Amino acid sequence: MANQSRTPVHLWIVGVVTLLWNLMGAYDYLMTQTRNEAYMAKFTPEQLDYFYGFPVWVEAFWALAVWGSLLGSVLILLRKGLAAPVLLVSFVCMVVTAVYNFGLSDGMKIMGTGGFIFTVVIFLVALGLWLYARAMKGRGVLA
Repeated sequence: MANQSRTPVHLWIVGVVTLLWNLMGAYDYLMTQTRNEAYMAKFTPEQLDYFYGFPVWVEAFWALAVWGSLLGSVLILLRKGLAAPVLLVSFVCMVVTAVYNFGLSDGMKIMGTGGFIFTVVIFLVALGLWLYARAMKGRGVLA
């Protein structure tokens, strides 16, 4: 009989906390894409023009980053090894969108230091989640 790894408590904590975190990102993405008036009212006209002017390829990478992160958290909770590569793809897509936002466009000017700092936090969470999933897969917790 195969020895099945016990699920560590931290997996459930990480899975649930990041699921909630990634649900917030998915909500932000949906509200922006649907141009929800109530949600978007907190942004300046310049910020709205910036968001609504993203090239299609940036929106595609943004979508992959958001939905990949959400799927990765679900896969962690389901103890699936596929979480690690899904989260890696999501992270790479975040890098691509950040390069556009802060390197190829006026994202820093439009969003300011606060927007940049929040992007760094998102990156750190995403990188940490990918490294966590990779480690759990390596230990046999995610199969």
